[in-house]
Amino acid sequence: MNKPIFIYVHGFNSSPESMKAQLFLHYMQERGCADQVLIPALSYEPAVAMETLTAMVEAHHRQPVILLGSSLGGYYSTWLTEHYPHVRAVLINPSVRPFELLPQYLGENQNLYSGETYELTNAHLAQLLAINCESIGKPDSYLLLTQTGDETLDYREAVDKFADSPQFIQPGGSHGFDQFEKMIPAILAFAQGRVELPDAQPI
Repeated sequence: MNKPIFIYVHGFNSSPESMKAQLFLHYMQERGCADQVLIPALSYEPAVAMETLTAMVEAHHRQPVILLGSSLGGYYSTWLTEHYPHVRAVLINPSVRPFELLPQYLGENQNLYSGETYELTNAHLAQLLAINCESIGKPDSYLLLTQTGDETLDYREAVDKFADSPQFIQPGGSHGFDQFEKMIPAILAFAQGRVELPDAQPI
């Protein structure tokens, strides 16, 4: 079986330098598997971000692709998983309806890592709405990782949307997903077709 490619899909105002992206990359580097990890820097414009991700998914059509979608990246990953048979996704505190959450950020924003400033517009929200997946047709293709202490998103929305998918629901934590490194073995097991989740001990 071909080795899977892991694509980390960062969230709103994030970057490849995010903590979870770097934890996963370092874990794989230590095991000589860095060549299986891709962490693209995504545009603030949803349509452009999706063009980048679609091109990467299609370029690796001959091997399994596992998306690690964090927050808004989980929303992008859902559309890609629904539309490409060789793609599965690990959703980490994913945003389910970002077109309803992000209007509060309309106007000037600054990327937390790069310092880039840009304007979030209604056109961007429309681009998000255009890739909304109201229903999930491949529930076994997702692994949901969520923490109830998420201060940005209501974790119950993801639990409901992915009710038929394997789920790890941990009491406490945060939107950044505390102790993410402990979930990496479960992510790698999922990439091999297994669900091996640890006990969801409260944080």
